[in-house]
Amino acid sequence: MGKNKLAKFAEMAGYNHVFQATYADLMGGDFYMKGKWSSDFFKNNNPVVLELGCGKGEYTVGLARIFPDKNFVGVDIKGARMHRGATDSFNEGLKNVAFIRTHIEMIDSFFAENEVSEIWLTFPDPQMKKTRKRMTSTRFLNLYKKILVDNGIIHLKTDSNFMYTYTRELLKVNGIEPEVDEKDLYASGFNEPILSIKTYYENKWLGHGIPIKYLRFRLSRSLELKEPDVDIEYDDYRSAGRGVKVREVKNKNA
Repeated sequence: MGKNKLAKFAEMAGYNHVFQATYADLMGGDFYMKGKWSSDFFKNNNPVVLELGCGKGEYTVGLARIFPDKNFVGVDIKGARMHRGATDSFNEGLKNVAFIRTHIEMIDSFFAENEVSEIWLTFPDPQMKKTRKRMTSTRFLNLYKKILVDNGIIHLKTDSNFMYTYTRELLKVNGIEPEVDEKDLYASGFNEPILSIKTYYENKWLGHGIPIKYLRFRLSRSLELKEPDVDIEYDDYRSAGRGVKVREVKNKNA
């Protein structure tokens, strides 16, 4: 591990709003803050909102700035990336922000039933060949149901047409009507404060002419979810973190 990563981990270890726990740390049990985030950490009764796969934490921090009446928790396994948002929120003295370094598959070990009001999925890997790994698959939605309030909100923001189409088809086959469905968010006339938050990679996609898609829907705890049986065309480029090949897309659309 490089010295820079070690330095970031050491710095984050001194932040009281950063929590780290792996499979080995939990040993099959629950994290000690489960069910206590509002009372013991945030010390208020405001809604708790998660960003899963938060990367650098730009969106978590951006949302916390806009919505001081909500508590935001960014979750990712890559601690070196998370250092950016953790440091920015620490330096700004934001009291409605926390970060957890762990696997998303373990999220129900960190939050109790009804403890979370909303979940943000920002630019997740579309996992075009692995349905179970898609963060809007039935596997993950059933996991989210364990911690969300009934009819809690899920936000998906993505550059991937595959991920957007797959999620729309999943909602359709399960009779879920999206509250917001925008195939080109910034050309749609959609007007909410979240438009002011653009992450590094989001600006990158926009710079290459790739439209940003946004879906918002509610998840009923009683719904028995099923996967859509459809063929979806793969993206003809690869997003950051999975190799960057976006010039071809820009040339195609020219």
